[in-house]
Amino acid sequence: MGCHKTFQFRLYPTKKQVNALQLCLDACRWVYNKTLETRKQAWAERKESLSYYDIGRILTNQWKQDKPDLYDIYARCLGDAVLRVDLAFKSFFRRVKKGEKPGYPRFKGSDGYDSITYPGTGFGIIDNRLQLSKIGSVRIKKHREIEGVIKSVNIHRIGEKWYANFVCEIEPVPLPKVKAVVGIDVGLTSFATLSDGEKIDNPRFFKASEKKLAKAQRRLSKSTKGSPDRKKQKKKVSNIYTKMANKRKDFAHKLSRKLVNQYQVIAFEELDIKNMIENHTECFGYKLNKSIGDVAWNQFMQYTAYKAEYAGRSVVFVDPRNTSKKCSRCGQIVDKNLSVRVHSCSCGLTLDRDHNAAINILALGMKSLLRLNAL
Repeated sequence: MGCHKTFQFRLYPTKKQVNALQLCLDACRWVYNKTLETRKQAWAERKESLSYYDIGRILTNQWKQDKPDLYDIYARCLGDAVLRVDLAFKSFFRRVKKGEKPGYPRFKGSDGYDSITYPGTGFGIIDNRLQLSKIGSVRIKKHREIEGVIKSVNIHRIGEKWYANFVCEIEPVPLPKVKAVVGIDVGLTSFATLSDGEKIDNPRFFKASEKKLAKAQRRLSKSTKGSPDRKKQKKKVSNIYTKMANKRKDFAHKLSRKLVNQYQVIAFEELDIKNMIENHTECFGYKLNKSIGDVAWNQFMQYTAYKAEYAGRSVVFVDPRNTSKKCSRCGQIVDKNLSVRVHSCSCGLTLDRDHNAAINILALGMKSLLRLNAL
């Protein structure tokens, strides 16, 4: 069974191609917002639920007639914008059904829609050129070979830079099996604590750049709207955020690769990180939402999961309830607040709080795998 892997490369479009890419982005964003507006209106006025195919017909038969410049955009890129709204609604209703409180799909501003997808067709790659329908032949820095079968290409704008993300279906290449297994407790004091006692330091990328970012944001807020200086300051702020994101990404890739190479089974807690950030949890008077966002646990777990799938390893997510309170030796629940960093149980076990939690996470993960294998 194949799995999916993404290969990212930097693009170097000409000024003319940048304008064409931007026009494509703007057109896809218009279709996205028009789709959302039409679906909301149909339900509000007629209690009619429009499907992806219904909107596709409206796009072809009406919107393109009213807005002829849509003919200048590759049709399947526009279709992907319609699909994104459809998936957003499906995700919304799925979460409602589960009893959660999801946000209703929102309209996209100019800064909120920054990618174009060519789903399966409309592109080709020859040496160091990426041929994109309606855009042209764009120079690409192809620093490694693309593996497997390309299923789609996503053209992503980050600041003023452009990237091509090739989503490929590849055959897994299993690593030799090992006996080592691990449970991982993610945190803020340490980025992660392993069930064997190893601690991985929190790199704190946001804190390292916080003063520089605050200075750039102050200058941006003082600049005149529409002025060259504002454009310059906006670019500086964007570059700082991009550098932080790249550092997080690099850290997550390297650490996930190390763990997948070392362990056959990796167990994590299944955390609702969005909810944790929204709750603005406080500890010692400091709000933790910025710190939780900075460590990017979700990104790290996702990278570990897909690398494990490709390498024939197992990643399992377990219920996080009481993993920090339960004694890993006797199973007794020992209540403690966030300020208590040592687990101390009446059975005599005294252990670092996060180390104790990691052992519990591993135990739950192994039980879960045993149940799955027994089915």
